[in-house]
Amino acid sequence: MAEPNLAANGAAKMATKAEVAYELVRDQVLHGDLVPGSVIQQAALARQLGISTTPLREALRRLMSDGLVELDAHRDARVTRLTAEEARDLVELRRSLDPLAAGLAAERRTRQDLELIRATADELLPLRTDPGPAELSTHRRFHVAIYTASHNQMLVQTLDGLWDKADRYRRLALEDGRTEEDLDRTHAEHLALVDAIAAGDSETAAAVMLAHVDASLGARAVARLTSAAAQPVARSLRGIRGART
Repeated sequence: MAEPNLAANGAAKMATKAEVAYELVRDQVLHGDLVPGSVIQQAALARQLGISTTPLREALRRLMSDGLVELDAHRDARVTRLTAEEARDLVELRRSLDPLAAGLAAERRTRQDLELIRATADELLPLRTDPGPAELSTHRRFHVAIYTASHNQMLVQTLDGLWDKADRYRRLALEDGRTEEDLDRTHAEHLALVDAIAAGDSETAAAVMLAHVDASLGARAVARLTSAAAQPVARSLRGIRGART
């Protein structure tokens, strides 16, 4: 009878703990429990998760590759800050890729694809200030159903990867609240997307999706962060002008 490979079993357990730690810490970052820019107290977080610091550090290295965590040479960890540049980059990518996915979905969707798109559209909940995971999840499922209907796996994977980062900016934009007009417009865009895809109208589907991205919470986050970044410069210039008078 073969002897059990204790080293391999130990490595597998460690990998499993690192995977669990990755999912838990990732959720805390995406849901705002770990605030952007905050230092991650690794010993305290490991105790909270019920693991040692070794699998936690492995999880943090994965999160660094996702762009959600920063690690320095001393192994200090910090949640990545939200920046106007990253928010802009995300919107620029989505302005190109989301309409492409919607247009392809209109051309390629199957009956099953359309059923899923309609089912997820029926589940949509309005995103108001401080939404819970359920509200955010319904919107993701709707958009993923459209992405999947494009039948372009590389496009689906790319857009799905962008969604995690974009969620942090959606939460930031929601802090300013949303009007009933905002909610009505978003609802109308969702319905128009379903109708265009069902009709096989790729041009309209792409156009509606582009308008949807342009008016999105991500676009509002760009405006908010850009304005916030410009304010210190404006104050500094006022100080310089005041010193000259």
